[in-house]
Amino acid sequence: MEAEMLWTAALTAGLGLIGWVLKSAVDEMQRLNILLNKTREEMAKDYVTKADSTAVMGQIVARFDRIEEKIDRLMER
Repeated sequence: MEAEMLWTAALTAGLGLIGWVLKSAVDEMQRLNILLNKTREEMAKDYVTKADSTAVMGQIVARFDRIEEKIDRLMER
């Protein structure tokens, strides 16, 4: 009877320890997931996407082309 109680206590303690370790790992994963999402949000505020950058560069090039045409017309006069 005593060996059975010791075995039960050891299993209970072991399973409790395994459960605690798993819960700690899950909590850490959730914390990291939250931090990753916050990092993504912050990066979106500070950095420009490739599509936005391409659109802005297109507008700048178009304006430079217009300025160049105006300068060429002034030089011809």
